[in-house]
Amino acid sequence: MTATGPVIRENRGEGLPGAVAEAGPLGPVDAPVPAAATLPPAPQLGLATFTVIVGFVGLIASLVVLGSIAEGVRTQEVFALDTWATPFLHGIASPGLDLVMNGLTDVGSILVIPPLFVIVVVWLIRTHRISLAALLGVASVGSLVLQATMKLFFARPRPQLPWAKVLPDFSFPSGHTMNAVIFYGTLALILWSVYGRRVGVAAVVIAALLALGVGISRIYLGYHYLTDVVGGILAGIAWLLVVGAAFRARPTWRRWRTPASPPGIVS
Repeated sequence: MTATGPVIRENRGEGLPGAVAEAGPLGPVDAPVPAAATLPPAPQLGLATFTVIVGFVGLIASLVVLGSIAEGVRTQEVFALDTWATPFLHGIASPGLDLVMNGLTDVGSILVIPPLFVIVVVWLIRTHRISLAALLGVASVGSLVLQATMKLFFARPRPQLPWAKVLPDFSFPSGHTMNAVIFYGTLALILWSVYGRRVGVAAVVIAALLALGVGISRIYLGYHYLTDVVGGILAGIAWLLVVGAAFRARPTWRRWRTPASPPGIVS
């Protein structure tokens, strides 16, 4: 503590979550509440909302361009990667690899993500990290909306392969891949904010490997084209950037909870 006010330091993952003000790519998160007079001015709620809305619209526009290009080259059958990736992966298939790929695809499915979502949200709420729980909720719901919008817009048929199960919905973008990028990416940022850089960097690497593994498994199992997976990865990263930017622009929860200053004191 200095004469000019409290010093906000990063929790660097020394096993003491919440012991000091938490920081990371998301900025200070749910830090201990200082006196009202020492709080910096908080951005308006409208700024965070505007960031989400503009980012969401921009992301939709970007996906339209990406999907249109992908669909155009696929229709003309000149995109070698789409016609090469699936046969190549199927050519190295084996019972053991089938087991691994089915396990990876489950990592991005409703069998795994919703239960993990509930566990993480309960943990965040019980540890009074409400803003981080809200971040995970906004990111996850946005992912579902984006997937539904894009799938209906492009209505791209699934690959028709003799060894692959035919799924009832559309192909672009890969929902499993996008779910993995957004959910595990957001979870990694949350762990970074709570436990510091050392844990956060490791969590980001693990999240990236999981998302990549999910994407590869979707091609291997014949559920998606390569461009579907690439679209899911790019859309997921873009949505993470949008939500993260909006989160940094949010009004801090501690200002909402802090009692008003006594008369005569300017906060």
